[in-house]
Amino acid sequence: MNLKILIADDHAIFREGLRALLEKESDIEVVAEACDGNEALQKAREHQPDVIVMDITMPGMNGIDSTRKITSETDKIRVLALSMESDRRFVVEVLEAGATGYLLKDTAYAEFVMAIRTVASGEPYLPPQITHLLLKEFLQRVPDVERSPYDKLTAREREVLKLLADGMNAKEIAFKLDVSQKTIENQRISIMNKLNLYSIAELTKFAIREGITTYK
Repeated sequence: MNLKILIADDHAIFREGLRALLEKESDIEVVAEACDGNEALQKAREHQPDVIVMDITMPGMNGIDSTRKITSETDKIRVLALSMESDRRFVVEVLEAGATGYLLKDTAYAEFVMAIRTVASGEPYLPPQITHLLLKEFLQRVPDVERSPYDKLTAREREVLKLLADGMNAKEIAFKLDVSQKTIENQRISIMNKLNLYSIAELTKFAIREGITTYK
């Protein structure tokens, strides 16, 4: 069965160009065109397309509002937003309105057809540049992950911790690192205070949990 496509864009020449290209695909049929959001809504109700290729900036009712109305009425029609805009606000708004995918108008035709087939199957589609944009925005909003107590240790303290967890005593570690036993004892005390752990057994468990050693 062919995929039924509705093209909604306020530029006739753009719609005609897309139609001409899509009609060369053996599994795709363009069932209607719309020049604004209101007409897209009407044509969607009339033709029940599988996918609407929706320009988001059209006169009258824009593509975002039209998408919201269409997707609120049915979950069978997928919307692939198509726009010149790469601004995060437009992307987020149309996705929140119910669009399944978002493409920029300078997208290559092969990717455009792939996006149509992807959203028709119910899977979301975002090109790499849009995914990167949203990911960057997301990471900026995520609070800093609580740091591990391990991060409080100096490089030498981490080395001493590993050797302690591996079963070496202070004298053996001092010999291995060519420092005094007193230095190692002081570093062990510092490690314990920073980690709030007060026995070699606790240090060993911590080291295993953090992946510092496999010694048991």
